Amino acid sequence: MHILVLGAAGMVGRKLVERLLRDGRLGKNDITRLTLHDVVAPNKPEKTGFPVETVAGDFAVPGAAEKLIAGRPDAIFHLAAIVSGEAELDFDKGYRINLDGTRMLLDAIRLAGGGYKPRVVFTSSIAVFGAPFPEAIGDEFFHTPLLSYGTQKAIGELLLADYSRRGFLDGIGIRLPTICIRPGLPNKAASGFFSNILREPLAGKEAILPVSEDVRHWHATPRSAVGFLLHAGTMDLAAVGPRRNLTMPGLSATVGEQIAALKRVAGEKVAARIRREPDPFIVGIVGGWPRNFDARRARELGFTTAEKTFDDIIRIHIEDELGGSFVA
Repeated sequence: MHILVLGAAGMVGRKLVERLLRDGRLGKNDITRLTLHDVVAPNKPEKTGFPVETVAGDFAVPGAAEKLIAGRPDAIFHLAAIVSGEAELDFDKGYRINLDGTRMLLDAIRLAGGGYKPRVVFTSSIAVFGAPFPEAIGDEFFHTPLLSYGTQKAIGELLLADYSRRGFLDGIGIRLPTICIRPGLPNKAASGFFSNILREPLAGKEAILPVSEDVRHWHATPRSAVGFLLHAGTMDLAAVGPRRNLTMPGLSATVGEQIAALKRVAGEKVAARIRREPDPFIVGIVGGWPRNFDARRARELGFTTAEKTFDDIIRIHIEDELGGSFVA
């Protein structure tokens, strides 16, 4: 099996690649080739049991998508995106990458010919939904995005479903919760503070909280995100039917509940490294985000999370990213 990962240099992309390399297979199929693409060159792994190619470039320029699928990958994980805060600040860039790039990729697959029909796993977002919300958003809730990023992802979902319906590809879109705790450095996502207020204090650093503690949001760990992607890449899509986009399971928690979990797991001294500093731009964006979901359809189709409580989310970060310890 030949696998193409778009956005392979990003956090979720790196973790997906690490898992693919460790397993050496996707489902029941042995991996025979892996192509990793991003706007910056992904790190090329060493001592793999199969060829690994790294490609750097803008996948939204004419001709780029055709080159990426020239080797006819059997499975394509489309993780490439301009994240929420950046897409809102740079309108043209967000639409060029999140919409035009996705359309170019799907069209390149459609026009490849010769019966080529790969599995395409598209990472969408809960930002496709907009307020006002019910207590918990179910599978039948409509798309009314309140951000350019959410609009771009919603259009991508529709394209994926239509191209799948027409038989050009075998696609599934997964709406990821906000990934928490994200390792590494802060990015330009408006949701970054959900991770920052936990990750930085655990590393002995101060963190800025730009919103009030009563803000509620939907979370899942990087470990869960990789599990979602792998299941989406291997499941029988006949069970999914024409509705090819699913909200992934997660954990609903307020910022205050996050901080309380941090105190339980790491102590008061660690939690005291959080500094409250309201940011009207972030407050405005977060105010239109969903807070809770009933992801029943995804759970019935076999998608499961690695965590049951927010304490679990923090402990998983300490285990996976910090070698089992933190700065007390």
